[in-house]
Amino acid sequence: MPHPLRSALLVAATLAAAALAAAETPALPAPPTPAGITAPGPQTAAPYQPTPIVPGGIVIPLYPPDSPHLDANRIHEAETYGSYSPPHLGYIVNIHNPSIEFHPANGALNTGATVILAAGGGHNKLNIVGEGALLVPFFTQNGINAVLLRNRLRSDGYEPTTHGVRDAQQAIKLVRAHAQHWNLDTNKIGIIGFSAGAELAARAGLDYAAFDAAENTPENPLAPISSRPDFIGSVYPGPSPFAFGNETEIPRDAPPVFFASPGWGDWIHAIWATEHFTALLEVGVPNCELHIYARGVHPGDNSQASQAPATAGISSRGGVAFGKWQESCLHWLDDLGFLEKPGVETQAARDTAANLDRPDRITKYRTVKR
Repeated sequence: MPHPLRSALLVAATLAAAALAAAETPALPAPPTPAGITAPGPQTAAPYQPTPIVPGGIVIPLYPPDSPHLDANRIHEAETYGSYSPPHLGYIVNIHNPSIEFHPANGALNTGATVILAAGGGHNKLNIVGEGALLVPFFTQNGINAVLLRNRLRSDGYEPTTHGVRDAQQAIKLVRAHAQHWNLDTNKIGIIGFSAGAELAARAGLDYAAFDAAENTPENPLAPISSRPDFIGSVYPGPSPFAFGNETEIPRDAPPVFFASPGWGDWIHAIWATEHFTALLEVGVPNCELHIYARGVHPGDNSQASQAPATAGISSRGGVAFGKWQESCLHWLDDLGFLEKPGVETQAARDTAANLDRPDRITKYRTVKR
């Protein structure tokens, strides 16, 4: 057994050595402060060139610089970036040279399918991250090419039903025109809109024939390219052309639409979703799907104590079912054949073609005696 005095001396020596080492060890410096949100591209006298929001993106303006659809006096202005939660980028405003940002699907997984993401923001801001950038890896890792749309906003002096919808329609044309360069299937190009962005997607899925006819001019290189989306996603949508009792003609070859919205906690967007879905269902548009989840709140709205947090896109909603809408959408795309190999005709295309001469079943339904 060690002598008690020797043990005490050893303890004292150990403590002294530790104290000396601590005195000689420099203090760890504090970490640097966050760098802040990403800066937009520089403003020059030339048309503004947007920069990628997600690394590796290919950015292309929607229109040529001399396009009559652009405001020549403002096309040079730089976009303005903003944040909901610094230092993270949240939204963009001051968009005068609208664009698309392309991200390829993951290598051998590429199905050729492509989704254009149209963010919301009440037409006053473009929520390019929560309803755009954060979804890019989800789609590309599942073999779907992803495109971020930067469309013009009401807050910058543009009208959503004309300028915003035109930007969405032009984006579909432009993506389809670059299909060969990007290894896309021209029959698998769709658009998913969120809130205000869903309003643009809804119109794009109805008015494509008129848009293409108006754009069919000799000087337009995109004239022969169709703006019809092959599928549409409508997530907690704003008012559709069928809202407030309005009636709108639905083309016989209207594309299928996937709807998703919280219900009780976001009742108005759920109503707009169900109104649009019902209008398509009544006239027999094939393969539309509707998900109204029990819980969840529209992004930006105040959450009730019993509701999930109000976040956007596919961000966590505390485990609430609405946070999984993207998986249901992926299953829907798979069901309709969009995740088959490039070049294989989709089930959606076959069903649309087979139902072009469908009967007017809703008139018959309304005249049936109970």
